[in-house]
Amino acid sequence: MEDSDELILGNIIKLTRSSEKKFKLGNFKGALYDKMKANAMLKSKSYDEKVIEKYREELSCLYSSKFDLIFDHKQKIDKIKINKIVKMLERKSEEKFKNLDYKGAIKALRRAEKYMSN
Repeated sequence: MEDSDELILGNIIKLTRSSEKKFKLGNFKGALYDKMKANAMLKSKSYDEKVIEKYREELSCLYSSKFDLIFDHKQKIDKIKINKIVKMLERKSEEKFKNLDYKGAIKALRRAEKYMSN
């Protein structure tokens, strides 16, 4: 069971890295689809805390920055508020996707992931 979790986690991390690379190259539609695939895989099954923690560590590596306002904001709010913000950003991403605003949709998803990272 652990091997399949590790394999799925590896695929999720690959899709997340691919999405980040496409975003930086300006391929917002491709970045969004990769990110949506990774999120669907992550939400399709309930994983143990160890797998989730590894994913958060990967997100932290991807989104680390010298000036990170989201990180500063996370230090001042509780988990309930963080979850509300993440849900709001995911809804915003879905709305932008429906309006074919791929750049706005992927930006909202990336922000949501920054709140989920360590």
